[in-house]
Amino acid sequence: MKNQKQLPVYSLTSFSTNDKVTRQFQAEVFDANRHFAVQYPHRHDFFEVLYLYKGSGYHIIDSNRYEVHPPCVFFMSPGQAHKLTFSHDIEGYIYIFTSEFYLVEKNNLNSLLELPFFFTLQHTNPPLQIERQEDQQFIESLFIKSAEEALKKDYDCQLMRSLLELILSYLAHLYPNSDPLLTKGKGHLLVKRFYQLVEEHYKKNLNVAQYADLLNISPNYLTATTKRLTGKSSLRILKEKQILEIKRLLSQTTLDMQEIANQMHFEDQSYFTKFFRRETGKTPLRFRMESQSSPSDL
Repeated sequence: MKNQKQLPVYSLTSFSTNDKVTRQFQAEVFDANRHFAVQYPHRHDFFEVLYLYKGSGYHIIDSNRYEVHPPCVFFMSPGQAHKLTFSHDIEGYIYIFTSEFYLVEKNNLNSLLELPFFFTLQHTNPPLQIERQEDQQFIESLFIKSAEEALKKDYDCQLMRSLLELILSYLAHLYPNSDPLLTKGKGHLLVKRFYQLVEEHYKKNLNVAQYADLLNISPNYLTATTKRLTGKSSLRILKEKQILEIKRLLSQTTLDMQEIANQMHFEDQSYFTKFFRRETGKTPLRFRMESQSSPSDL
């Protein structure tokens, strides 16, 4: 078990050199020489686009494990926990950015949520496989230009934002949508906004009605919309998020049961234990013991 009390949450500055800590973006080469003092698994409070054209390994995002088969692109939304295991010959580019950087000149503040690969309805983050060589060459040229511009002391912020816009737009064009009707409209954005709020507030143990208040809708409408678009009720989504985070705290930290109950805003340890056992069939202590003997990818 990791000798830590919390799952680390890193800001963009944790992945920036001293001369770039004030930036709201970073674009650079991603390879085995890219080292920062971070622990895995961890979370980000920013968006990430990771393009890989060489190497192998796997990428665990939340509880989902994805094999790396270049050329491919991984996407991550703020709040998601992830773990990287790559071969020594891994090569690619990464563009990380805050929502403020992307939205500063946007009239539509839902622009990021409208992209198909952030806060996905399915709660999964499979990599986008780049099938055509011409697509790979164009995408790679955009990342190369972004990385080159980001190295300049007198970088052009507007150019960096335009390159990011082009990268995201082109990748959205390539991204497979199982049902285009589900990627448009208020219902789709509502569910994505709900997911975003859950990532921001899951430790507070808010109920469905409280999330509905934050969204300025009724609890019944929230539940009906999530059920229609995801197949799950809003309550089920909240419970699954709670269980995932509790499992993560049990397997990746040294917090005791009372500390975990407090952190997840349960009334008391007894209720916390009953909730976990009802949802998983195991007590928290049993789950922790099993995760120690068989390390989890959570």
